[in-house]
Amino acid sequence: MDKKRIIVGISGASGMPLALELLRQLQGRREQIETHLLYTDGAVQTLRKETGQKPEQLEKMADYVHDNHNIGAAPASGSFRTDGMIVVPCSMKTVAGIVSGYSDDLLLRAADVTLKECRRLVLVTRECPLSSIHLRNMYELSRMGAVILPPVLSFYNHPDSLDCCVKHITGKILDLFGLEGEDYHRWEGMDEDFCM
Repeated sequence: MDKKRIIVGISGASGMPLALELLRQLQGRREQIETHLLYTDGAVQTLRKETGQKPEQLEKMADYVHDNHNIGAAPASGSFRTDGMIVVPCSMKTVAGIVSGYSDDLLLRAADVTLKECRRLVLVTRECPLSSIHLRNMYELSRMGAVILPPVLSFYNHPDSLDCCVKHITGKILDLFGLEGEDYHRWEGMDEDFCM
């Protein structure tokens, strides 16, 4: 495979600007990356509520779009080689489905396949506050090899807008695949005069 092939799954949690920004940045690298998009019915509802956009906007930014109800699509098989999968945002329902192996749709099956093939699975988990059930499920997934990446704000980069925060989180996601994020500011350390 010459290009990196990344599956992007979108579930119905809050955080659709993160999904849009990730797809936008991946779209700008089409010569390097092939994207395969799948999204849940809940994602469509949340997308409309948070951004006023329709799923067609998401689909335009992906190379391939798979029907989440088609459990026989390419990402459902381990023989469909990928560099990994990102679920952004990732609802706690999706987390529960993945950790229990309850693959009743394509997104859950693709995540299951990603784990079983020992490929990178990044879950941008969204919930606040977290219950013991959520924490247990995420802990178990991390033990199985998934990367749990909640969209936690950073302040060392002095964000001056929500857009800056979204780009920073997107940069953290891309970094896990060896890709540099747009306007992603890395920590460079403190000067010696800084005291806590």
